[in-house]
Amino acid sequence: METLSQSRAYEGIQGVYRHHSAVTGTDMTFSVYVPPHAPGARLPVLWYLSGLTCTHANVTDKGEYRRACAEHGIVFVAPDTSPRGPGVPDDESWDFGQGAGFYVDATIEPWAVNFRMRSYIEDELPALIASEFPMADLTRQGISGHSMGGHGALTIALRNPGRFKSVSAFAPIVSPLSCPWGEKALSGYLGPDRAAWRAYDACALIKDGGRLDAILIDQGTDDGFVHEQLKPELLKDACDEAGISLTLRMQPGYDHSYNFISTFMSDHVAWAAERL
Repeated sequence: METLSQSRAYEGIQGVYRHHSAVTGTDMTFSVYVPPHAPGARLPVLWYLSGLTCTHANVTDKGEYRRACAEHGIVFVAPDTSPRGPGVPDDESWDFGQGAGFYVDATIEPWAVNFRMRSYIEDELPALIASEFPMADLTRQGISGHSMGGHGALTIALRNPGRFKSVSAFAPIVSPLSCPWGEKALSGYLGPDRAAWRAYDACALIKDGGRLDAILIDQGTDDGFVHEQLKPELLKDACDEAGISLTLRMQPGYDHSYNFISTFMSDHVAWAAERL
């Protein structure tokens, strides 16, 4: 692991790091905020998965999480959204290819070689964090994310029961099977068999038996994607039917931007702290 930068923030350290991923076959960059802590202390970890077109830098620069993480003693990990590089397949559209990995393990060429973000987030990066950050207690993990990253957070938590004691999201894509972004991404990465898509759809996973204790969702009412792409009512219906406690907060006047995310980030860190 290579350290690209480190700087002091709220008495902790904000770092940006790079390593070569055996899973994606590329170099991957991620950020980690380590709050102030006593020597030898073990701290819970909150993962944050970013949305379409983003890298680790969006939330690192604009997410305003450090004060809350310092107050609650939580390590904050922000991975990239896809493999990148000149030899990595890409698409000319902004919602597919590099920057739009959708946290899946692709099975269709040419994407299958590099686009393995599910395995990267679920397996490889946690092992690296455990090895390189001894204060990170991976027996106490929470996960959150925005938009495509909210989809990733929900589906990863549902596929790994018991791993994440806290689950939340900002304006998540709750059902890729039911929206244009999801149809494009899942057909492109996985092929036409919609049965294979269900492992990457939060509503489908819940209908197929996936369970979480509780979920926090913040959604802006002025988000231009809410009706066509995000559809939070589908998650509400699935959670109601399954008996999952869903706190769905429709925030009046807020859009899809980091102005929205940063406003409510401290609530999500506190939500995680209560459970971790």
